Order: sequence, then C-alpha cells, then structure tokens
Amino acid sequence: MFSFKHPSRTELQHDFLWRTTRDLPERGRIGIIKRSYYEEVLIVRVHPEILHSEAIPDVPDDDKAIWHDWYRSIANLERHLHVNGTRIVKFYLHLSKEEQRKRFLARIDEPEKNWKFSLADIAERKYWKHYIKAYEECLSATSTRDAPWYVVPADDKENARLIVSQIFLDTLQGLGMSYPQTTDERRQELLEIRKQLTN
Repeated sequence: MFSFKHPSRTELQHDFLWRTTRDLPERGRIGIIKRSYYEEVLIVRVHPEILHSEAIPDVPDDDKAIWHDWYRSIANLERHLHVNGTRIVKFYLHLSKEEQRKRFLARIDEPEKNWKFSLADIAERKYWKHYIKAYEECLSATSTRDAPWYVVPADDKENARLIVSQIFLDTLQGLGMSYPQTTDERRQELLEIRKQLTN
C-alpha cells in the first residue's frame, strides 16, 4: 500500500538520507525503520512536484539523473553500514491491487478498522502503475549482495509474516552470534563470590 506524507520544514533542511541515518541503532542493537529514505525515491518520483519544493541545490532538469544519483547514494550508504557491521534486511511487502481494494473496503465496513482508513490512500491508488514502475526501478537499482531486497507476496498476511520471520531468523543465525564464553579465571572468581553469598 502507498501512503503519502509531505516532509516537514525541518526535514527539508537536510539531505534525503538524514531522517533515517539519525535514527540508526547502535552496534549490537536491532532497529526497525518503517519510514525511510526509500520514500524519497518512490513517493517523490511519482510526485515530482515535491522535489522542486525541497530546496535542493542544482536539481538537474533531467529527472533520470537525480534518481540515478540518489540510488547510488543509497547503495553507498548501505555498503558503508555493512562494512561497519550493520546488517540491512529490506522487505517489500507486495500487495495486489485487488487485495488493497478489499482491505480498503474492510476499513470502511468494519468500525474497528475505520481509524486505518485514509482518503490520501485512495488518492494515491490512482497512481498504482506509476508506483509499480518506481518500485521496480528502485528495487533493481538498490538490491545488492550486502543489502538485498526481499519481495514478499503480502495478499496472505499470515504467510507474509512467516516469510518475513524466516528471513529475519536466517539473517540472525547467519551472524554466528553466541553468548560470551567465560574464562577459567572468571569462573573461579564467580565461585569465590558464590561462597561469600552462601555463608
């Protein structure tokens, strides 16, 4: 599904990677980022009028040039993060147009889901083909060995969740993490402390 949020004035004072990079987790932590710099090469690509209001210096007249540059910036950032120990797992939850229609109807028909319904989503639905093209180009340009995209069929929520969970689990297991092993010296120290606590 597509949702549209025009950037705030604060965000316009920074480059398009800023909002995500300022919130990256520390080493050893997991971060889940729902709204990322990818919005800039998807939503802004579909609505180029936003680009011209972002106070970007020297915006090229050729739109293709800016997207090429921004894809390269994303790939370079993600490569930099990978080299420095961050593992990036990117999911594109692919929802069919028909399934999106059904979910919108459920949001209207079921009172407990009314809060999820937004007129902006209906307005963006008119740009379906444009978004599909933007996603195809973006995923092709930014899926790398170090930061691959996983395209997950999302019409079936339960299976989509299982697929995402398995990929996430595989990624964690691939890191070869384990609890730190204690030394004989440390073990002796702990046994001495244990004696003190039991006397």
